[in-house]
Amino acid sequence: MPSCDVLVIGGGHNGLVCAALLAKRGRKVVLLEAAGEIGGAARTVEFAPGFRVSHVAHVLNHLHPEVIQALELKRHGLTLAAANLPTTALAADGRHLTLHGAFGERLSGDIAPDEAAAWAALRGKLLRFAGTLRPFLTRTPPRLRGGGRGDALTLGKLGWAIRRLGRDEMREFLRMVLMDVADVLEEELSDPRLMGAVAFDAVLGTHLGPRSPTSLMSLFHRLAGEADGVPAALALPKGGMGAVAAAIAAAARAAGVDIRVNAAVARILVEGDRAVGVALADGSEILASIVVSGANPRTTFLDLLGPRALDTGFVRRVSHIRMRGNAAKLHLALDGLPELSGLDPALLAGRLVVAPGVDAVEAAFNPAKYGEASPEPVLEIVIPSLTDPDCAPPGRHVMSIVAQYAPAELRAGWDTGGPAFRDRILAVLERHWPGLSARVLAAELLTPADLEALYRMPGGHWHHGELAIDQLLMLRPVHGAGQYATPVPGLFLCGAGSHPGGGIMGAAGLNAARRILAGGS
Repeated sequence: MPSCDVLVIGGGHNGLVCAALLAKRGRKVVLLEAAGEIGGAARTVEFAPGFRVSHVAHVLNHLHPEVIQALELKRHGLTLAAANLPTTALAADGRHLTLHGAFGERLSGDIAPDEAAAWAALRGKLLRFAGTLRPFLTRTPPRLRGGGRGDALTLGKLGWAIRRLGRDEMREFLRMVLMDVADVLEEELSDPRLMGAVAFDAVLGTHLGPRSPTSLMSLFHRLAGEADGVPAALALPKGGMGAVAAAIAAAARAAGVDIRVNAAVARILVEGDRAVGVALADGSEILASIVVSGANPRTTFLDLLGPRALDTGFVRRVSHIRMRGNAAKLHLALDGLPELSGLDPALLAGRLVVAPGVDAVEAAFNPAKYGEASPEPVLEIVIPSLTDPDCAPPGRHVMSIVAQYAPAELRAGWDTGGPAFRDRILAVLERHWPGLSARVLAAELLTPADLEALYRMPGGHWHHGELAIDQLLMLRPVHGAGQYATPVPGLFLCGAGSHPGGGIMGAAGLNAARRILAGGS
């Protein structure tokens, strides 16, 4: 007899969402997390005595409203330290440009009126086009072959969403959808600060440069979320990203989920070609009617399940999923903040971007194609202690930086290349904050190799697979597993490697739970 109805492998936020929703519908659910705490990459960590930081993801802009509502996360402790964060594109000459509201609803700084008008028109177009994808974030992608009426209906709705744009805009959407973001920006804009900031957003967390084909699609993915009918704005949760995972875990426990930490899964058990449970690293076994994996697809299929349970073509497709991480994370413990010339001090509490232009982002990417780290990395910076003082001791601060590009397979190796890349990041920061380096009390650099080791992310890719046109929708993670079900009956996926991808969104967990509850196999 099965020990439970559903076993969920992995206590990342998607696994927690899936477990909680299944338990709320009466399923007996056990969730197994290999680490000593839940959250996965949505975790708050003390990296130096008294200094706490969101360890990987550090800005919240994707948590889906349906997840928040279905799990009553605000009732379970989710609060924001700051909402509607502005993004300031830093300029070396002090002429900084700030994008306020959701995706630059308003601009401030020294910008020409005609450029602001051109941006308003382009912003509106990008949001409308991204909006065609929005309803599909929380739907199971349709099968292209062998599907039923539901698959045909979903495809029809996608076509209708595009058709509703109108003839001219539909043509423009179809022209742009496979373009690179640099070409789109250069058609419409001229301000390098604005163009650099948008290009940076389009390629953040990817192995793409702004001139890489289909890099615009990555921006559409980022813009597809919304809250209360408006594009999702950036926020910082109080207590860091670990507080987001804690709220979801509280909702899961309230629904009856049995969450077990330090419970590493060694393999998925299969009997009669069906998944029937798992064997743990300690030798014990747990049986279940359904097994759901929030782990990386490659880990799930090749390590936990094993190639023998799968056909050769499927194994080959899984082996070829592109997941080369290209971002590093630097945490700084500071004894104070020097002045940043030309910037209103209130804007330091927002999001800061160092990406001087499209060409600067592309130049940062070019060495990564050949296994070299960027000599001039482009950066995303937040200082969470300005809005959440509990992150640092009184009078001191935490700075959290995402730096691109840091290739997973660094030619020199990260043991030797890590300190050099940290110094490059500090050098870029020092140009904007003279004297910052002297304020550093402690630093922690997380390279893609560290992300892989700490968070079981092959390649250190936090999306568990590149967000490219051939790895999205029904092709995510691969053909044959694009609808959360897998070739092995009883085994489902619910992690960031599935549709709609990474970010602290929860939509993959939501969709997987719905698929299971609908009786799909």
